[in-house]
Amino acid sequence: MPPFNRAHLHQLLADENALYRVRNPRSEQLYHEAKNLFARVPMTWMNKWAGGFPLSFDRADGAVITDADGHELVDFALGDTGAFAGHSPKPLVDALASRVGERGGVTTMLPTSDAQWVAAEMTRRFGLSQWSFTLSATDANRWLLRLARLVTNRPKILVFSYSYHGSVDETFVVAGMDGRGAIRPGNVAPAFDPTLTTRVVEFNDIAAVRRELAAGDVAAVLTEPALTNIGIVLPDEGFHEALRAACTETGTLLIYDETHTFSAGPGGATRSMGLQPDAITIGKSLGGGVPCGAYGLSEELATRVLAAVGAESDIVDVGGVGGTLAGNALSFAAMRAVLGEVLTDDAFGPMIDLATRFTSDARAVIERYGMDWSVTQLGTRCEYRFAAPAPRSGGESAASADAELENFLHLFAINRGVLLTPFHNMALMCPRTTLEYVERHGEVFDAAVKALTNP
Repeated sequence: MPPFNRAHLHQLLADENALYRVRNPRSEQLYHEAKNLFARVPMTWMNKWAGGFPLSFDRADGAVITDADGHELVDFALGDTGAFAGHSPKPLVDALASRVGERGGVTTMLPTSDAQWVAAEMTRRFGLSQWSFTLSATDANRWLLRLARLVTNRPKILVFSYSYHGSVDETFVVAGMDGRGAIRPGNVAPAFDPTLTTRVVEFNDIAAVRRELAAGDVAAVLTEPALTNIGIVLPDEGFHEALRAACTETGTLLIYDETHTFSAGPGGATRSMGLQPDAITIGKSLGGGVPCGAYGLSEELATRVLAAVGAESDIVDVGGVGGTLAGNALSFAAMRAVLGEVLTDDAFGPMIDLATRFTSDARAVIERYGMDWSVTQLGTRCEYRFAAPAPRSGGESAASADAELENFLHLFAINRGVLLTPFHNMALMCPRTTLEYVERHGEVFDAAVKALTNP
């Protein structure tokens, strides 16, 4: 049994909801006036925020957001990684002003010198020699899966249960209680049953991977180096080496989605964990919030793709690998500024140190009050989960979810000036995060758990 009373949690949550409404009348007003916005928000997932309505924000700078009611909040959500560089760092502001103002030309369907710089920098960081660019990681994943099928002439892919690859239809599958694939609960009107195209197993289950790849019909394994959107689930020792070997033995391509695991270091988990992918996808953070994404291919895979292109596989025009706004000049200016001057190699050390302190503070609180929870860190990213030991698979992590408890902790923090990612208990450090901000979270988290365990 948890060391808190569920009825007490109900009351605490009700109190925090009431306080949230009192503190944020302008945000609530804007929400209810937004009658021409579907579901009253620009994107429906914004309704995930606890409290009955999301905060509207007025401005943001570095690691701080000021909401519509004038409250300053330390931002550990950072746009769920989209603002990993912090809000409006000066190099990004200058680059965007130059591209839009002095030089002009947001999008022209023509390359710029920034494109070659960014591609070379991605090669330096992640190792793969060939890069193409998109407007999101979803696009990168979707397009790369097409290329994987092109070169392997195989119909299926393999993903891990509760992994996250944007809104790619084929990835919304989970492993059921019987181990068989099933449509992920809540998936909205899928165009097809994704279990027809996708094999799914639990993360860290290499035996299941080998079993599913043995059929010889899987074009690619698409995975995060560590699961992130169901809570951070780290790989077991030796898992990725065994995964690489299984893919090589069966002629299956191995694709790593670094969209969230870029937090592991300047070259993401690929460099920090010594991974050997055939391809990489990434999005969100590269442009400091300006829409962009990328996929990288090994020299061998790029050669295979070009050799496979023919009359029935047109990657230049109608092949479903493209987008008029992809590769636009503004996105490349943003990526060059962020990678060259903000999320530099030297920036990661201090951010990781702060994440380590955040993790240590949270663990101390959990131990102090005897909570059966765990905290996991991945570079500059950390997260607490309502399970101990930390989950080893997406299924285990999903089973530990407690929406009521999560909403209480999030509202308690928001009401005291600390913002966590709404989808889970994730905190991310950016170059402008400070020790003071991390200590503030520690104090708020301590007060929340103390209130929870002391009726």
